[in-house]
Amino acid sequence: MIGLSGVIAIAIGGATMIGQFAETQAQKDARMNWWREARFGMFIHWGLYAIPASEWNGKRTGGAEWILNHAQIKVEDYEPLLKQFNPVQFDAREWVRIAKQAGMKYIVITSKHHDGFCLWDSKLTDWKITKTPFGRDVLRELSEACKEAGITLCFYHSIMDWHHPDYLPRRAWDPRPGVEADYDRYVEYMKGQLKELVEGYGPLGVLWFDGEWEGTWTHEYGKTLYDYVRSLQPSIIVNNRVDKGRSGMAGMTVGDHRGDFGTPEQEVPPRGFPGVDWESCITLNRNWGFDKFDEDWKSRRSLLQMLVDVVSKGGNLLLNVGPDALGRIPQPSVERLSLVGAWLKTNGEAIYGTTASPFPRPLSWGRVTQKPGVLYLHVFESPDGKVELSGLRNKLRSASLLGGSAKLRWENGEDGPIVAWEGSLPDP
Repeated sequence: MIGLSGVIAIAIGGATMIGQFAETQAQKDARMNWWREARFGMFIHWGLYAIPASEWNGKRTGGAEWILNHAQIKVEDYEPLLKQFNPVQFDAREWVRIAKQAGMKYIVITSKHHDGFCLWDSKLTDWKITKTPFGRDVLRELSEACKEAGITLCFYHSIMDWHHPDYLPRRAWDPRPGVEADYDRYVEYMKGQLKELVEGYGPLGVLWFDGEWEGTWTHEYGKTLYDYVRSLQPSIIVNNRVDKGRSGMAGMTVGDHRGDFGTPEQEVPPRGFPGVDWESCITLNRNWGFDKFDEDWKSRRSLLQMLVDVVSKGGNLLLNVGPDALGRIPQPSVERLSLVGAWLKTNGEAIYGTTASPFPRPLSWGRVTQKPGVLYLHVFESPDGKVELSGLRNKLRSASLLGGSAKLRWENGEDGPIVAWEGSLPDP
């Protein structure tokens, strides 16, 4: 067992209508191209929930960014967090530096999570970061830092909003019977905020919706919102959670629903989805937002194999960090991302801009990614020092090891090419 031991490049021979937008496949491909090339992005969950960090009134509640729900906190009891939030160590350039050093090409940050708190200076609410002691527009600073570093900025935005008086349904423990609610008015509020984000902080790469599963949100709302966002910025990419077609945590759209890519959550599909764009969003530990009790960090090896597994199946990996209440990305996250970035400096050509493996199933010894004329063999384990590409009918023309000096031998066998090596492949 040698883990993710090396990447071998071999050269081979041989050769929609979307709502109101009449988009040919070529036009959609052009719109999606940067995202398909990127393959690896950073997810950031951050907000008021970083203060309790899964503890409420001295009790460990769990939930992190879901603490209002998990601990059944009333809005009036949650609101005092606004005057406590003062992340004096927040540094947008440092966050972007960490992402770039990790080899990530885009950042998706929670502009607003389910608690409704806004990380920008929205003109439509006082439930926002510029009303905290911190007082600064985080999304503005992050937008500027991303532009300087060449990172594509994207926004997560929750359809669900536990704080807004017009959002329905309300939580069972906090019905607020004396407060009038009008869901259509809430939808207009949300559209107004999205207009602020797209026009004030764009151009954006992706609007990443969430919180669409409650019964008040309908397919008609989803279609309308998708079309509205595309009208603000036609080039923007929108995930499938804008609509009601997502099939649970597996994240792929069922039926005729809006959205440009599927969103498996905390899992990598057993196989890819030919012709369909998708992105697995996964945490570095167990939680999305900051949880001071969560030390269950994924290992370097598991992260590298996860990235390769996702890309070999034609997907992107959106890997999450949850900064603390002071604005710091936890050190275990920083360390692991740095190790992933070091591996990508050597092996990035086998990830960025590649497409799914030509093999219909994962191979016993590892995974395969490809570019025209080249297969990248990601060797997870090979006790006998060789890999066989059974079923591949192309003839090998050459084989080389990325970032290593091991001598390779190869031949075109009856069942497919065979690549072997002497000694050990480089271990990340």
